[in-house]
Amino acid sequence: MKKKLLYLMLLMTSYQIWSQVVINESSGWLESAFVKWTPLNGTDTYNVYYTGGGQTNKKIDNELIRSYGTYFRADIPGLAAGSYTITIKPVTATVEGSGSTTPALTVIAQDRTGFAFEGGRVPGGYKVNGTPKDNAVILYITQNTKNTISMNITGASTNPCVGLQNILYGIKKGKDTRPFIIRLIGNITDMTIMEGGDITIENANNANSYVTIEGIGNDAVVNGMGIRLKKASNIEVSNLGFMNCNSTAGDNIGMQQDNDHIWVHNCDLFYGDAGSDADQIKGDGALDNKNSTYITLAYNHFWDSGKASLLGLSEGTTVGLYITYHHNWFDHSDSRHPRVRYYSAHIYNNYYDGNSKYGAGSTLGSSLFVEGNYFRNSKNPMMISMQGTDAWDEAAQKNNAGTVGTFSGEPGGNIKAFNNIFDADIATNSMRFVAYGDTNPSYNISGKTNATIDFDAYVPTNRGDQVPSTVKSFLGANTYNNFDTDASLYVKNLVIDEPSVAKTKVMQYAGRVTGGDLKWTFNNAVDDKSSNVIAALKSALSNYTSTLVAVQNEIPTIESSQTLTTDSDINQTVVAATTIEPMIFTWGGDATDATVTGLPASGITFVKNTTDKTITITGTPTASISFSITTNGTGGTPAKLSGTITLDGTTAPAPGNQIHDFTLSGKTSTFYTITGNLATNKGTVTYNGLTLTQCLKMETATTVTYTTTQPSTLTLVFVEAAGTAKIDGTNYTATSGIITLTIPAGSHTIAKKDTANLFYVKTAYSTLGIDQNIESAKVSLYPNPVISELNISSENIQKVEIYNLLGTLLKTTVKETQSIDLSDLITGNYIVRITTDKGTFSKKIIKK
Repeated sequence: MKKKLLYLMLLMTSYQIWSQVVINESSGWLESAFVKWTPLNGTDTYNVYYTGGGQTNKKIDNELIRSYGTYFRADIPGLAAGSYTITIKPVTATVEGSGSTTPALTVIAQDRTGFAFEGGRVPGGYKVNGTPKDNAVILYITQNTKNTISMNITGASTNPCVGLQNILYGIKKGKDTRPFIIRLIGNITDMTIMEGGDITIENANNANSYVTIEGIGNDAVVNGMGIRLKKASNIEVSNLGFMNCNSTAGDNIGMQQDNDHIWVHNCDLFYGDAGSDADQIKGDGALDNKNSTYITLAYNHFWDSGKASLLGLSEGTTVGLYITYHHNWFDHSDSRHPRVRYYSAHIYNNYYDGNSKYGAGSTLGSSLFVEGNYFRNSKNPMMISMQGTDAWDEAAQKNNAGTVGTFSGEPGGNIKAFNNIFDADIATNSMRFVAYGDTNPSYNISGKTNATIDFDAYVPTNRGDQVPSTVKSFLGANTYNNFDTDASLYVKNLVIDEPSVAKTKVMQYAGRVTGGDLKWTFNNAVDDKSSNVIAALKSALSNYTSTLVAVQNEIPTIESSQTLTTDSDINQTVVAATTIEPMIFTWGGDATDATVTGLPASGITFVKNTTDKTITITGTPTASISFSITTNGTGGTPAKLSGTITLDGTTAPAPGNQIHDFTLSGKTSTFYTITGNLATNKGTVTYNGLTLTQCLKMETATTVTYTTTQPSTLTLVFVEAAGTAKIDGTNYTATSGIITLTIPAGSHTIAKKDTANLFYVKTAYSTLGIDQNIESAKVSLYPNPVISELNISSENIQKVEIYNLLGTLLKTTVKETQSIDLSDLITGNYIVRITTDKGTFSKKIIKK
């Protein structure tokens, strides 16, 4: 009897192994392929193999095989273009069955075109043929492993680095030159360690460092976060969906500063959380770029974004700034496609689909080559600041730059447009386009404007024709730089798609694999002309959950009931005599306390607040140190975070006074970045033994920006006795022509309050300014983190200001304030600036 039962069991097992896997769907895609199949009863796991691209029965990683309950799916990235088959084999009791094989699947190559590939660079961890670079490190990040994944990184302050962001902090040093391919699987929400609520990538601009961060399959989502790039080179971001971003920067993807050779492609960009400004109801920027160059943004799908892409901020030069936008789907997004300052931008083969405000906008001397795009019912396809359509008063049927205008009154740039299709329903979107010199502009009443002054773009006869130097912006007299005809750049000889072909290609390939897992159909009759949030789409994003059940062979992580979180950078490097950025840690869950080891030491101290369950680390290091914080409690597993503060061994030089005399130096300065117009007809000022005859006119587009490393005293000298200026968002009025103000270390901006004329600027450092660091210790803010009411303990308070980390002033209170309501602010980090009779001090807080 026992022998018969054993025989029957073996027979049943053999039957299950020999049963064929039923394949539901398979396809090749962009340098990848996928297959879906029905679960086979009695199977423990599956082995998946592919043949093609020089490989025969190459087994894929377990992490690429996932269960979705009613089906399994395997995705294979990193394939060269060509024909492939995929075989799925069931495994029971370690015995592999025969399995099933897909028909031939066609994998196509990615379109590696644009400025990101300048000089032969191939950003990211893949070769030009789409396969991983030699010695590439491949990391898999899931919801279970985002905080626990561990590996050693060359040059990291502490190894192993634990958690995705700490691994990226190790890469930040720029010492590890292995290519990294970071693969995100499923719905990834906020991690324990982030930077201002973002996944942050840096590599010290190491030209030999390459990083790809990509999604696997059609459902990889960065949910509640953004990806922020700083001082990074050779980075690829691809195949990811972004939604519900509530970071301090607010961008789904943000190139914040000093990046080069960046390739962002095939991403789905959805609503972020609403910001504090009226134009941030759909979140802040979807894909913004500042102070970065050699960028390609391609095949991305913008889903009703409010502000799709800001390009440029305070670069102050038009030299060496290059970017490419191609084959993006601006799907009912409202504006900024892109909105450009300074850059040379090649904008081609994009699909502008029902855009309610405007397409591409040019300001501050930028040069835009807009070609081969398809504009379907897209209002105002191209605009130059303060002229043409931007200055057109529809109601009065005339130009009226004083009452209309989209771009904050900034001087214009120039646009060259060629071979674009305008497919417009005028009744819906009142589309308007004025070509240079056209006496009968499209979608405009003849004779209403002078098309050699008020134009939206220069349209040449042939693609290679240069824009004459006589074609200038109305405000600023800026000319087009003809970068597209420069033989050293890729643009000159590029053969692009016809607009109708580009539209079809964009609709097929933009966004994640097969269009991603979250599908939405717009109502063109309403959404083409509306910039409102679509409530049902917002609800779908807010309530998004992944259908992913399990990653093969992954052991689910049991989350500790004791928690320890921070938004601070816990691995910092500073020069001597420089304070660290304050670090704030919060414990919670079943944790009843937390213990700090390694501190106080070498000038670094901490303060524990048991009421608010926080630990705040501050100080000026005199040596390199390591520290850790561990929770304890009656239940659950303790949580632990470790960090380092590294002293780089050099001494920060004492800053010297920075004086700028506009009479002697015009707008040329190595310390101040000056934007605006000079004048010599505003009178003469005598100050400090100097006779000043030339000034900077304080107008809408005027700014003076600079950064200090210590507290300082700012002096501004005006010809007007009551001259005014806006300094870091606050209005000030001169006394006898002079504004004198003590300000903390950091980045600062001087801008217009009212019309005035500035002759002289001085930043002075003194022992008084340094002593204010000591005095600031007497200013106490609590609780921190704060939920609603922030209390302020200090004498003689003159003013309290709340800024976000981008320097935007959010709140201001009057004298003798002892508390301020922050309940309306979103979760994140903020700077509180308190002005007392002893000076002005800044402290960092966390809003929960």
